[in-house]
Amino acid sequence: MAGTPTSLPRTDITRSRKAAMVVQLLLRSGGDLPLSQLPEAAQVRLTRELGALNIIDKETLNSVVQEFARELADVALTAPGSFEAALKSLEGRISAGTVARLREEAAAQSGSDPWTIVLKLTPEEMLPITDAESAEVCAIVLSKLPTSKAASLLGLMPGDRARRIAYAMSKTTNVKSDAIARIGTGLAQQYCGASLPAFTDSAEHRIGAILNSTPASTRDSVLEGLLSQDPTFGEGVRKAIFTFADIPARLATPEVPKVLRNIDPADLVCALASATEMGGLLATAAAHLLDNMSTRMADNLREEMSEASKIRQSDAEAAQTAVVTAIRAAADAGTITLNLDNED
Repeated sequence: MAGTPTSLPRTDITRSRKAAMVVQLLLRSGGDLPLSQLPEAAQVRLTRELGALNIIDKETLNSVVQEFARELADVALTAPGSFEAALKSLEGRISAGTVARLREEAAAQSGSDPWTIVLKLTPEEMLPITDAESAEVCAIVLSKLPTSKAASLLGLMPGDRARRIAYAMSKTTNVKSDAIARIGTGLAQQYCGASLPAFTDSAEHRIGAILNSTPASTRDSVLEGLLSQDPTFGEGVRKAIFTFADIPARLATPEVPKVLRNIDPADLVCALASATEMGGLLATAAAHLLDNMSTRMADNLREEMSEASKIRQSDAEAAQTAVVTAIRAAADAGTITLNLDNED
């Protein structure tokens, strides 16, 4: 009969299935387990095992729990379990020079990518690189970073330096992978203490993606400098940029409802209210979204917009960026298709 507990032969239960049973029991008991600290592969395997569980009889569960308790009682000492975890446990107890040397040795022994070490630096820790290294090297660093982190780093730089580095990205298109590897090794040795694929995106798209996530003032300043210094490259960057004001041209009417479900309601209200108040192209973009959703949803949003208090510029930009980010994520996932960049 469906739903009837069945006794599973305990010798046939895998260790991962037993772990899933224990985790499910602890979760049902209100336990707060730091599962995010597990390796990603272990999290995936555990989730699949939890999904495969159905109804477990009391005898089986008791046996698994008792086995777990016995193994736990036999544990006398635990260790970090990985090189990175060991370094973290020794943080503040060994010198920065020792940490840098250990990271360098680990990279050499494993043949791992030296950029992995460099890219773990925070934007603030990377700022000395942008001060000391050439604009071309800094442009490569910026290209290797995740877009949000690159945007944060760019926002920390003086305007003229940010513009020079952004322009230097136009010179990185044909940089060889072995040169990038040497740069990564040098940066790791200099600031933190193998063969990399060439860039797959054009320099215009790389800097455009970064500027999408920067404050409008930084974006406008950098773009103005690029257009002045190299009109062709600057125009390519301009076309690669996708901001809130570009939504009517890039997001077709039938696609609007598909992306709305992925946008945080608070961000959507803030973005629409602020854009409507700012007027111009931003207001047109807000109207494009409101006019192409269900009437009921649009009415509810307009009511919330009318009740919204004064919105700070930084909050408005953050909310509008969140909307654009959700649209780009949907396009990257294949859920929607964006129109091509406008041509003059």
